[in-house]
Amino acid sequence: MRLELSNKTDLAKRALMYLAAGNRGETLKGAVLAEQLDTTTHYLPQVMKPLISSGWVVSEPGPTGGYRATEGATAVTMFELIEAVEGPIIDGQCVLKGAACPATEQCALHEAWSGARDALIDVLRKTQAVDGVLPAQSG
Repeated sequence: MRLELSNKTDLAKRALMYLAAGNRGETLKGAVLAEQLDTTTHYLPQVMKPLISSGWVVSEPGPTGGYRATEGATAVTMFELIEAVEGPIIDGQCVLKGAACPATEQCALHEAWSGARDALIDVLRKTQAVDGVLPAQSG
């Protein structure tokens, strides 16, 4: 399990918040959303792809299209969002060895790290990604 998240996860959370909380199901042009997130229109589709794949956002192509949050977007947890963007949180890798800890030769941090990881995951599963507060606009 890595302890760092990419900028993509931050942008995805902010996009989901903006679409779900700020626009009440309206379709928002990609250029407008990119401006609100202080990112480029070229990077925005990479940010939005996991949200679309997870069914939390709909992308409507064409001149009248854009992005729109689905009804389920407000129920997304931080755990679900992080896994959608970054991949599995539990990757089976030892924090010391970079490979799985064999049951017969667990590393010195195995028990402590497992407990800390489980506690973090528990908090992430209880934390809503969309908290009803609009992200601050950069500017």
